[in-house]
Amino acid sequence: MSVRIAPSVLSAAIERLTDEIRAVEKGGADWIHVDVMDGHFVPNLTFGAPMISALARLTDLPLDVHLMVEQPEQYIQDFAQAGAAVFTFHPEATVHVQRQLAAVREHGMLAGLALNPGTPLTLLEEVVDDVDLVLIMSVNPGYGGQAYIPAATDKIRRCRALLDARGSRATLEVDGGITLETIGTAWEAGADAFVAGTAVFGTPDPAEATRALRRCCAVRV
Repeated sequence: MSVRIAPSVLSAAIERLTDEIRAVEKGGADWIHVDVMDGHFVPNLTFGAPMISALARLTDLPLDVHLMVEQPEQYIQDFAQAGAAVFTFHPEATVHVQRQLAAVREHGMLAGLALNPGTPLTLLEEVVDDVDLVLIMSVNPGYGGQAYIPAATDKIRRCRALLDARGSRATLEVDGGITLETIGTAWEAGADAFVAGTAVFGTPDPAEATRALRRCCAVRV
């Protein structure tokens, strides 16, 4: 199974964004992860559609956008036009989850559903056939640099079993506290995409950090 490494620009130096993106491209990054926060769903405020547009001009890598916002349906059209490739939102943030997943796909993006540490997998079970990506949060969202919550490993394992049982080809992504010490555990549990912020951009050599994360994922038996 392939490994996708998605460096998160939340931890990048914005004043050196072009150089930061070039570095992770050199390191073999697969996606660029963009965290969108509205200051309501989570206690932080970050990027919007203008940042997506700017990144789309800087790189040909797919933009993996994670919306930690209320009413994410308000952003679908704008983010699709800005160049997002993956549009992931939280089920607690909207009333009609399946409708929004379908709308994301209709706008040409991959539809992702993010599950917080306290969000049960049962919410995914009802819409598993409508998702292209499941994002397991291994920290409580809102800030970068947090430590991986160990209980996430079992949740990743159970999510992989659910996806396999349903014959789903959805990507299983993990976000939060992904480092050289934790990525192998998440990989062995069944994840195949990994968001890393400070573990990449917080190092002197983001290119080598990206390569090192991939090397930690041995072939799964």
